[in-house]
Amino acid sequence: MRRRDLFALGTLAVAATAAGSASAGGPTSSSGTVAPSLNIAGVGVPIIAGGRIRNYVFVTLRLTLGSGQTPEMMRAKEPYYRDALVRQAHRTPFVLADDWTRVDSEAISAWLMRAAPSISGAGSIASAEVALQTPRRRTGVRPV
Repeated sequence: MRRRDLFALGTLAVAATAAGSASAGGPTSSSGTVAPSLNIAGVGVPIIAGGRIRNYVFVTLRLTLGSGQTPEMMRAKEPYYRDALVRQAHRTPFVLADDWTRVDSEAISAWLMRAAPSISGAGSIASAEVALQTPRRRTGVRPV
């Protein structure tokens, strides 16, 4: 195996471990009035500029569930959300013009709200946000 592949696998393993601990919690408050949420961790979003992949940013998404939805019901839809996000990110990258180490979290949230009815049904997701962003490369990344 090439050294580059070993480094990439190591980076993915660290990101998955960190993201797994972030997704372990359900609702963030101990109050019973908070809407349940589902964390989707470790989704690799490509940073594409000039027709080339410049970096990957691993994001953790927090989906606040709509009324009548439970995290157990929505966990079955998690692979569909991951697949749809990665496909959309390759079609229309969620890139910030001045930074290749972050994604446009407002654009991702807006797109998730538009895509949620087709993935899991109308009213299943009340809100979506990017909870955490971890770039694969942090140094040597400069927009041209």
